[in-house]
Amino acid sequence: MKESFENRIISPQEIPEENDDISLRPQNLDEYVGQNKIKENLKVFIEAAKLRKESLDHVLLYGPPGLGKTTLSMIIAKELGVNIKITSGPAIERPGDLAALLTNLSHGDVLFVDEIHRLSRNVEEILYPAMEDFSIDIVTGKGQMATSYHLPLQKFTLIGATTRAGQLSAPLRDRFGVILRLEMYTNEELALIVERSASILKTRFEKKGIFEIASRSRGTPRIANRLLKRVRDFAQIINGGVITYEVANEALSKLGIDKLGLDLSDRRLLDTIIRLYSGGPIGLETLAAAIGEEAVTIEDVYEPFLMQLGFLSRTPRGRCVTPAAYNHMGYEYPKQNL
Repeated sequence: MKESFENRIISPQEIPEENDDISLRPQNLDEYVGQNKIKENLKVFIEAAKLRKESLDHVLLYGPPGLGKTTLSMIIAKELGVNIKITSGPAIERPGDLAALLTNLSHGDVLFVDEIHRLSRNVEEILYPAMEDFSIDIVTGKGQMATSYHLPLQKFTLIGATTRAGQLSAPLRDRFGVILRLEMYTNEELALIVERSASILKTRFEKKGIFEIASRSRGTPRIANRLLKRVRDFAQIINGGVITYEVANEALSKLGIDKLGLDLSDRRLLDTIIRLYSGGPIGLETLAAAIGEEAVTIEDVYEPFLMQLGFLSRTPRGRCVTPAAYNHMGYEYPKQNL
């Protein structure tokens, strides 16, 4: 059975029904689990800004999806005691859209722009003086009828989030005073997150059951909370609502998620390379055709985690499966490849 990317329960991308799940988000830096160095630095920056009664320097948060960039931006605004407006790069289509957002900000407010690397060039150029001088210049009309308006802005904090920091233009990147990279979470940190979420959801659990969920969550809190809800469903039906190791193991196995967090799609990709192409090398386009996925989906969605596990390598000739992947998939590594 082929599992489409859109239906992958272990996808780190947010799904619409999770937008309303505000209750599971931590409300302050002390509740926010993990990213300890980032939290320590942010506490200093925030406290210093509050003592000087100034707006916080512009902040860039980058790292893989699902690690809590939006949540962290909300916490920053709450710790500063200011309002936050949330938008995304693709949603700001014209300079006028950005001007409307900026002119409605009060002193010290936070403007959070998700996927900031997807801002159009025209919008980005309006953003430069807004970040540096807290003013914008809007030109209306064309030719002799063109009119320029200079609009002063209240001092604000721009928080940009991106999963692709390399796609940010240098002028935009250089205007951020605080640049923070969010790292993948350890199983122990994820277990704390799942335990907190289970308590909020009023779900009974045993520590081993919680850790089993955490260990299959690919280092990502968003996936951990999603798996918790699905395991909770199984626990309610087969074990009186208590999440034990046995319940978690059975539920996740039925969902097709193995001990390392690989799902049916991950294993299909590895199995295809091993069985049909002798472990590689195989070109990206050939692999995409073989498993019925788009090349960009393989590159952006499947490969990062498989490479992180050491199961897949990229070479000039194509993709290759490693001995560790052979072992995990239950195949013997060919002697001629040693």
